[in-house]
Amino acid sequence: MEMFLHYGELVWYCLVLLALATGKWCQNPCQVDKEQKYANCQGQNLNEVPKDLPITLEELNLSCNWLYQITADDFSSYTNLRALNVSFNNISTIENNSFVSNTLLRNLTLSNNSLMEMPSVLLEPLVLLESLDLSNNLYNYSTLGKVFKTLVNLQRLSIGGPFVSKVLKGDFVPIKNISLQRFALKTKSSLKLYQSRAFSVLNTKILILDIALDKNAKALPLILKDLAGKSLDRLTFENLFEYTYYTGSTNLFFGLPDINIRELVFYGGKVNDKLLQLILESILISRIQNLLLLSVDFDYTLNRSKIDVKMDKLFLKNLVIKDVMNPDILTFDRTFTWFGKVRNLFIINVNFNFVQCDAWSQMQNVETLDISNNLLLGSYLYNPLCKYSELPKLRKFTAANNNLKYLKPISLLTANWPKLSSLDLSSNYLGSQYENCRWTSNITTLILKYNILSVGVFTCLPTSVHYLDLSFSHLESLNMDYFKNATNLKKLNLSYNKLTLISSEWRHPHLQVLFLDGNIFGVIDKGSFNNLPQLRTLTAGDNPYHCTCDLYSFFSDILSNSKVSLADWPQAYYCYHPQQLRDTRVESYTPGSVECDVRLLVAITVSATAAVVIFCMILCWRFDAPWYFRMTCHIVKSKYRSRKANYGREYLYHAFVSYSHSDADWVRGELLYRLESCSPPYRVCIHERDFLPGKWIIDNIIDNIENSRKTIFVLSHNFVNSEWCNYELYFAHQRAIGHSFEDVILVVKENVTLKDLPKRFYKLRKMLRRKTYLEWPSEPSKQHFFWIQLKNILGSPSNGGQDVLSVMNEPVAPEPCPVSEVPLTTYSKMNLPGN
Repeated sequence: MEMFLHYGELVWYCLVLLALATGKWCQNPCQVDKEQKYANCQGQNLNEVPKDLPITLEELNLSCNWLYQITADDFSSYTNLRALNVSFNNISTIENNSFVSNTLLRNLTLSNNSLMEMPSVLLEPLVLLESLDLSNNLYNYSTLGKVFKTLVNLQRLSIGGPFVSKVLKGDFVPIKNISLQRFALKTKSSLKLYQSRAFSVLNTKILILDIALDKNAKALPLILKDLAGKSLDRLTFENLFEYTYYTGSTNLFFGLPDINIRELVFYGGKVNDKLLQLILESILISRIQNLLLLSVDFDYTLNRSKIDVKMDKLFLKNLVIKDVMNPDILTFDRTFTWFGKVRNLFIINVNFNFVQCDAWSQMQNVETLDISNNLLLGSYLYNPLCKYSELPKLRKFTAANNNLKYLKPISLLTANWPKLSSLDLSSNYLGSQYENCRWTSNITTLILKYNILSVGVFTCLPTSVHYLDLSFSHLESLNMDYFKNATNLKKLNLSYNKLTLISSEWRHPHLQVLFLDGNIFGVIDKGSFNNLPQLRTLTAGDNPYHCTCDLYSFFSDILSNSKVSLADWPQAYYCYHPQQLRDTRVESYTPGSVECDVRLLVAITVSATAAVVIFCMILCWRFDAPWYFRMTCHIVKSKYRSRKANYGREYLYHAFVSYSHSDADWVRGELLYRLESCSPPYRVCIHERDFLPGKWIIDNIIDNIENSRKTIFVLSHNFVNSEWCNYELYFAHQRAIGHSFEDVILVVKENVTLKDLPKRFYKLRKMLRRKTYLEWPSEPSKQHFFWIQLKNILGSPSNGGQDVLSVMNEPVAPEPCPVSEVPLTTYSKMNLPGN
């Protein structure tokens, strides 16, 4: 069993490796768009066409894989296919009926494969073909089959390969009646044979000849002769001399004037000063408007003539010298006369680092000058020792991707260019220092992107610009004074800098388009752009936005304002703060109206506060809070008037009696008589007799309660309804809180229930549920026992008021007064009637 598991695991690994090798692991590696009309399978190491692609495909890219054949079933289900690219594979075999079902095919690319012959039969169903690329395969001829006669819609055709060594006069006859937009032919590195009249049947606007004539230079005049009388928008020679420089004496290009060519291109190959001179001499008498020298390998001949070559009659609309590693090509004409009649001059990536003084004087007719991707320094571009002449026609100057560090030399160089309107200095090292510059007043476009800018750059910028591009330049802040002076500015690009703040004081009357995307500010206030009345387009995505009410208010205002449009909304706007909203789209952030409307929040807060206050007032009224407050104030005032509390003195009275006026007869006739007639007598305080005249009543109440060991409340219905009795009950209640209610004696004279007591005395009501009280009996036989119980609670009058007697379960003391003999009893707990 273990052996089986071991070999099973090995088999599993083998299957995994096999699946990876064949490109079938897990799922189809192709990328299909949402509409299922385009599939990109480029570079997926496929060795056969996938079977599970949508049948609705219209475009299929299978380039850069390992396909080795195409079978009849590979594309049979894709009947809607319009474009098929199987270039850069290893296809050597294509079955003849492979495209029978693809009659709608318009673009077929089979280049850079291993086809041994040019396909013919398989093209028969493809009568709608507009573009066909069969170049760079392994067939060794360029002869087109008869099937090409039927491809009447063909516009672009590329054929040939590295093994085509001959071009015969009948090779292109099948397409002589087809008007092509583009025809490209590639041959062997050294073409052996070109038969006259081979190209005479071609009818195309663009002709691209990747033909090397190192060993057969005489074929070039024959080719140009066959093209005589034709009109070409572009004639391109690729690698015309691939390995050797031309040193012959014959002018190979003498046939150029006989061809109506608008643009002549030399791409790659070796070009020396002699061959360049022959080309330019032929162009002088031709109708060629554009000359492009791209990626050529330039060098001088060993026997270079010391006589200056003058090309001062070379009229060209565009002269492009690009990707030439040897800058000596510029001094081919020592006096630079070949620039004299050029309208648009492009010297790009030629590795030159200075401009000779004489060169500027030869550019009197130049309207566009592009010297990008070179090694220029400001001091090499502008030399104060030179006498610069005016360039009266120059409108656009581009010096991008050089080594420029200062703007001032550029301003001095361009000061005498009266029509200069566009200046592109991107991808340099400009703007790190404060400079004072003088510019021509016609500059309307200034591009400084991909530099290292600081706020000091604004002191050197021209104020006449309409479009200013400062993007990708590490800019951290803005100089608002510049924008006050640059009143013509309409379009400003500040994308992908390090701006942290958008000032609400930004004022500009004419700014219409503003790019602020890719900076590091998090908040835009609603009024940030109020002083930009002409703003129409704003791009401000890719910033770390703080999703707050201010931001929400800003975007709500912008989106509802038809005057300003957000160019990149909503896909480029995400929240960065707070943490819980990070990576949430700003459009999804919708705070509540209470959260963001300050007026509503204030209204709700005020309303809630008022409701709470009213509720508290109702509670206070319901539970007599004002009464409590008044009583507390009276106590505090009394204590304050007494200055200090004398807790160590003896009590003046054994008891303070609180009673209603209607119960006064019972108190004087019964209670006082029974207590004060004892020997020794009890000292009892009542308000009618013992209150100090002239003193506040409240002070009398408080002082006498404090000076009495006990407080006796004679409870009756009149007592409950008496305001002064309530005061006395409240003050006794406050004192009792600190003494565990030991000094309070309740005498129920009438049938008073717990519910009859005011609710504000909740502590006293609670005490009545637990504490013993005395009930005045109506029967005379029981009244004698009442007095014994009361005197037991009051204690012996001989103790001077110092005893602290327990109210609960207290043994009865010996009666010193002359009363009837009653046995000692235990004072037990009773309940109020109705409780």
